[in-house]
Amino acid sequence: MDNERTASISIGGDEYVLLLTTKATKEIAGRYGGLENLGDKLMKSENVEMALSEIVWLITLLANQSTLVYNIKHKDAPKELLTEDEVEILTSPIDLAEYKEAIMNALYKGAKRNVLSEESQKNAVAP
Repeated sequence: MDNERTASISIGGDEYVLLLTTKATKEIAGRYGGLENLGDKLMKSENVEMALSEIVWLITLLANQSTLVYNIKHKDAPKELLTEDEVEILTSPIDLAEYKEAIMNALYKGAKRNVLSEESQKNAVAP
């Protein structure tokens, strides 16, 4: 897996790689209206239960992306997807707070754009 696009967390003693894919971006957009609205939604949740549910959903979504990529490349030995119930049972609220940095790293890395500009004489300033 491309480390420039991922962040890792441990759930129940197992390592999971968080990955933002186009599929995950579409699901986030469908739920929140876009990546830019995600932070606002998580910070402004009406209650603790809702906030925890949203974080669990996001962790499950991002952790499953790397499993889905693996399964595409290894059709003969697919891995099971993580469920929201498993995340809830194998973590504590403190764990979820600690995953916040990994979530943000995965989102940032996945959405990062490497922009290269061409050297062009048309925009050059004459000496």
